[in-house]
Amino acid sequence: MKRLNGIHLRHLKNTQDMKTVKLPLPDRVTILMSQNMGAECSPLVAIGEKVTVGQKIGDSSAFMSAPVHSSVSGTVVAIKEHLLANGGTCQALVIEADGKQTVSAEVVPPVINDKESLVAAVRQSGACGLGGAGFPTHIKLNFDEKTTPIDTLIINGAECEPYITADYRELMENPADVIGGARMLMNFLKIPKTKICIESNKPAAIEKLKKMTSSIPEIEIVPLPSKYPQGAEKVIIYSATGRIVKEGELPSAQGVIVMNVSTTAFIFRYSKTGMPLVSKRLTVDGDAVKKPCSVEVPIGTPISEVLSFAKAQDYEKILAGGPMMGLCIYDTSAPIVKTNNAILAFKKAKLPSSTACIRCGRCIKACPLDLMPEALEKAFDRRDLAALKELKVQLCMNCGCCTYVCPAKRPLAEKNQLAKLEVRN
Repeated sequence: MKRLNGIHLRHLKNTQDMKTVKLPLPDRVTILMSQNMGAECSPLVAIGEKVTVGQKIGDSSAFMSAPVHSSVSGTVVAIKEHLLANGGTCQALVIEADGKQTVSAEVVPPVINDKESLVAAVRQSGACGLGGAGFPTHIKLNFDEKTTPIDTLIINGAECEPYITADYRELMENPADVIGGARMLMNFLKIPKTKICIESNKPAAIEKLKKMTSSIPEIEIVPLPSKYPQGAEKVIIYSATGRIVKEGELPSAQGVIVMNVSTTAFIFRYSKTGMPLVSKRLTVDGDAVKKPCSVEVPIGTPISEVLSFAKAQDYEKILAGGPMMGLCIYDTSAPIVKTNNAILAFKKAKLPSSTACIRCGRCIKACPLDLMPEALEKAFDRRDLAALKELKVQLCMNCGCCTYVCPAKRPLAEKNQLAKLEVRN
C-alpha cells in the first residue's frame, strides 16, 4: 500500500475525558423537515396539534429520504420556511414543549428477523450518517448481495477533526452498543467480518474495545495513523483494507460498507427500545467557550441554548462541526439537526489575505486523493469545465488540506466546492 497523503493537526480534544451530560429541556424546538441527504419530508401534523416524544412528524415517499420525529412532547405552534446553510430552504415545525416528555405510543421495539425487516426498521428510526454527510442509513444497508457482495463492515471511529470528541465518548460510554450494533448488522446482512477503526490518538478506546472483542474473532480493532482526514470514507477504506473506491463508485462496489460509530450504536439501541433518533451528542468547545463539554441535546434545540449552557461569550465565529469541514453558523437561533456533532465558538474570525501562488506543490502533496488543487483553481477561475472534469474535481471531499497548507493562503478548497457545483449544473 502506498503512503496516504494528508496533514497532521493539533488534536485539541479538550472534552475527551468529559462524560456526556444532558442539556436542560428547551422551551421550544424547531424540527427541520430536511435533516439528511435526499428529499425533504412533508409535515404529518398541523398547527395546534399535540405531539409526543418519538412521534413521527415528517416523512417522504421519495427513495432517498428518512423520516423525522419529535424530540419533545408539546404543541405544534408554527410551520415555517427555514433558511439552510447552503442557501436553500425547507419547512420546519416549531414545537412548544410541555415539559412532560411524554413518550409516543409509536415507540415500541421493532421486530427484526431478517435483512428486509432490519432495513425497514432502520428507515423508521430516522437514522442517517451521524458523522456528517447524513446519507440515509437504510439505503446503505439495502445492497444487493448478488451484484455487490459485502465482505467487510467498517465501523468508523477515526474522528480526525480537531476538538470533536462525540464519537470517542460513544466508544467510551457505550462500547457494548457499538459491538452489539456491529454484530446485529453482520448477522442480518450476512457480512463475515467487521473492522472497528480508531485513530491511534485514542489509546483508551482502542484498549477497551480490544478487551471486549477478544473472544469475537470476526471483529477486529484496527488502530489507524493519527493523520487528517483519516475518517473520510474513501481514506478509511484504503487504510483498513487497501481497497480503492474509484470515481463514481460506492464503497459497496469494493465489498465494503462504512458505518459511523454513533450510527451503529444508535441502531442497536433502537432495536431494543424503539426510540427513534430524537437527540444528539455534541462537543461544545472553542476559545470563546468557558465550559467545554460533551452534551446530549434534543434535536431542534436552538444553537444559542447550547452556547449558553457552555457559557460561550464574546464570539465572532460559530461552527457546526470541526474547524476543517464545519459550516459557519449565521444565526444562533438555528436548530440542532441529526448530522451535528459539534458546536465550536471562537473569538476571532479574521481571514488571512491571499497572495500569488508560488507553485510550491504543498497542496498536491497534502491532498489525500492525489488531486492537483493549484491546477483546479486555475481551471475554475477561467470556468474551464472540461479541465475541471479531466482534473477530477468531483473526487474532492472538501477536507481543506490544500487550503490549510498553502503558504499563499489561497482559498483552494473553497473554490473546489464552487467548481463542483459548476460541473454539476
